[in-house]
Amino acid sequence: MAKSQVVAKGGYKPLSSAKVWQDYLTMTKPKVVAMLLLTALVGMCLAVPGIPPLKAVVFGLVGIGLQSAAAAAFNHVLDRRFDAKMARTYHRPLAKGRVETHKAVIFACVLMVAGFVVLWQLNALTAWLTFASLIGYALVYTVWLKHATPQNIVIGGLAGAAPPLLGWTAVTGELHSHALLLVMLVFTWTPPHFWALAIHRRDDYAKAGIPMLPVTHGIGYTKTMVLLYTLMLALVGLLPWLTGMSGGLYLAGSSVLNLGFIGYALKLKFADEPGHAWATFKYSIWHLLALFVVLLADHWLVALLV
Repeated sequence: MAKSQVVAKGGYKPLSSAKVWQDYLTMTKPKVVAMLLLTALVGMCLAVPGIPPLKAVVFGLVGIGLQSAAAAAFNHVLDRRFDAKMARTYHRPLAKGRVETHKAVIFACVLMVAGFVVLWQLNALTAWLTFASLIGYALVYTVWLKHATPQNIVIGGLAGAAPPLLGWTAVTGELHSHALLLVMLVFTWTPPHFWALAIHRRDDYAKAGIPMLPVTHGIGYTKTMVLLYTLMLALVGLLPWLTGMSGGLYLAGSSVLNLGFIGYALKLKFADEPGHAWATFKYSIWHLLALFVVLLADHWLVALLV
């Protein structure tokens, strides 16, 4: 059976063009890429007192987006056998065989090269840092860390935390300590975000043989780690204010958001109920989005008052 065919009553028929492109779009994980681009955009805006240059914003977002999409596509390729075993991912295009592996690899390579070329038009630092993030996620995390240690998401989370830094360097062409603070925020947020999902999908990961923390150390231990990391996130969340990077609006907004995350983690640890791990995971997504919106609002408020 050809991979681009589906079962019909009379036998097999080719997938429509719309279905094929929907599968390719799915491989880029558009919702994840959109979140990464938001954090990159905030990094761009915080890098300068006013509005960042239009070229840096457009080329930066396009290049980072293409490279992020490439990393997601490579993840689909490399994880296709494991995806087929998990309820959350068995329907993915490669796991289902709707897209042939070599076509997915070509697609990912085209996105990767295109993104690198676009970012090179801005500066070499951003191009190479973004490429390094792609390698970190698509190869180091997906191929090695994910299957080697229950601390996979902690170590591998650095690649996913890079977009604010990439946005900053896209505008300035240089590293800055404030950009690294943004990386620290996402890096500290990643473990409790992902471990909440891993608790909810523990049986899936166990079935696929992936050593996520709830599989190797148990759900109770993982709940404790989620709580500890949310407390750590609240402390790290003070750094932009303590260093003078952000002002009172950020302090107030981030404190409310972080206290909310801690509340979810406390309930998960001490008063868990069916579905709460999933609710914690969903809150963590809105938490990060809102946190970066508050960062941006604080930055522009200061710019207007100066």
